[in-house]
Amino acid sequence: MFDPERDGWQLMTFHVETDADVHADHWEVHSAADEVVSCLSGGIRLYFRPQQPGEKEEEIKLAAGTAAIVPRGRWHRIALDAPSDIMSVTLPRGSRLEKRSEA
Repeated sequence: MFDPERDGWQLMTFHVETDADVHADHWEVHSAADEVVSCLSGGIRLYFRPQQPGEKEEEIKLAAGTAAIVPRGRWHRIALDAPSDIMSVTLPRGSRLEKRSEA
């Protein structure tokens, strides 16, 4: 969904039907800037990877018309509550994906 070699801000809007559409089985991180994630329609859950062993994932539920900021350098993922339209804004340079392992 993003080009980690691209310079400049990237604004994306996209329609998603399943968790596979948002790579819910992967963690994502943006090292160059914060990311704004907005749910335009439907419903999504934004998860933050635990920063310390033994901690649980943090979850933010986003209903249509709401948004959250993912701090720069914070691993996160999205899961769907329903088919949704999502908007995100970030600097993609240096962004990475990492396969999520079930503990």
